Amino acid sequence: MEIKKAAGIAGAPEITEAQLEKINRLTRRPLTKEQVYVFSVRLCDDQPDRDGERFDAAALPRLAELFVGKTGIVDHAWSAEKQVARIFAAETAQDGAARYIRAWAYMLRGEKTDPIIAEIDGGIKKEVSVGCSMGRRVCSVCGQDYDECPHQKGERYGDQVCTAILTDPKDAYEFSFVAVPAQPAAGVVKGLGERPALGEFVEKHGTAGQRDELKALRRAAEDGRAWREELQGEVVKLSLLLDVGLDEATLRTVAARLETGELRRMRDGLEKKAAGLFPPDAQLPQAGQTREKCGEEYLI
Repeated sequence: MEIKKAAGIAGAPEITEAQLEKINRLTRRPLTKEQVYVFSVRLCDDQPDRDGERFDAAALPRLAELFVGKTGIVDHAWSAEKQVARIFAAETAQDGAARYIRAWAYMLRGEKTDPIIAEIDGGIKKEVSVGCSMGRRVCSVCGQDYDECPHQKGERYGDQVCTAILTDPKDAYEFSFVAVPAQPAAGVVKGLGERPALGEFVEKHGTAGQRDELKALRRAAEDGRAWREELQGEVVKLSLLLDVGLDEATLRTVAARLETGELRRMRDGLEKKAAGLFPPDAQLPQAGQTREKCGEEYLI
């Protein structure tokens, strides 16, 4: 599950030796204080955003670790030309009731970045949007996976409002300078729809091995769809044979809505019932048995 959230930014008045040491762990050659500009970024927090979602406070420390070393870009343009900064440190912090991730990033001073640095110092650039991957969305009302529970984000149930809790961090991608935040305190905004689809992303940015894996998954999915269609057809034919009281169109609609496991169990049950009602009739007697009539079975 890819997540994109907006956050806040603040300039740093002075670079410390400890910060410079962490920065130089990410560089190919040592940099001096005069060569870099450092700023802090308030990333995602555990407060509900305008989409009715929030990050799990227990997941923030792991997510903070994942952001270290990730790049800072402009307008979420995933290209080397748009890279302007990099996170060198991140930690969790407390702001009143909010638990959030505070990160530190650096950029090289120069013709390309001097205008951005001036806008940060001038208070023009205050927000960034961060991209990450979370494994689960949990309903705050019932504790089940949000996509499988009956509750709706933003709706009140008893004394609480339903919120989808983002947990199980998988990866952190980047942070980007943007214009509009969505949450007053932490500036959190989500933009799932702005991310490319998984297949499109792998085809454009994935490795050769990942593209091969995607092809294999697509072939497996196609095989699975073909097998499911065959399974649905078997259920429909058996239901018509046993005269369950439904027409073919209705049976096909019902079969299409069933889970694959339900279809398989239904097929097995119908086959068992059909075998009981229509047992096979052997044309030849078994060993030690005789039949009064023999040969009529062969007449055409």
